[in-house]
Amino acid sequence: MTSLPEKLAETFRSAGVKTAYGDPVQIDGVTLVPVALSYYGFGGADTGEGGAGSGGGGGGVSLPIGAYVKSGGTARFEPNVIALLAVGVPFLIVAGRALARVIRALKK
Repeated sequence: MTSLPEKLAETFRSAGVKTAYGDPVQIDGVTLVPVALSYYGFGGADTGEGGAGSGGGGGGVSLPIGAYVKSGGTARFEPNVIALLAVGVPFLIVAGRALARVIRALKK
């Protein structure tokens, strides 16, 4: 039986450039290369001798951010506006609340 670290290493051996950039797709003479923001995280704990037990977990996220489009000898990046809004709007809300708290604290 293989250990958990060996299984994880085998599973995520391909993690890297292939998780961020998809395989090129040709449509009507135009080449598209999908681009995503991907990251993974894992953790675990063992209470040692006499402890109640151990545990672990992990997860990953992949957010499609756009595609490189090559046509007519030129390449350009086309962003996925919906994904950027899904990330940008919550960020702006948090940044706005933080800025409001800083201004409120400076007024005192």
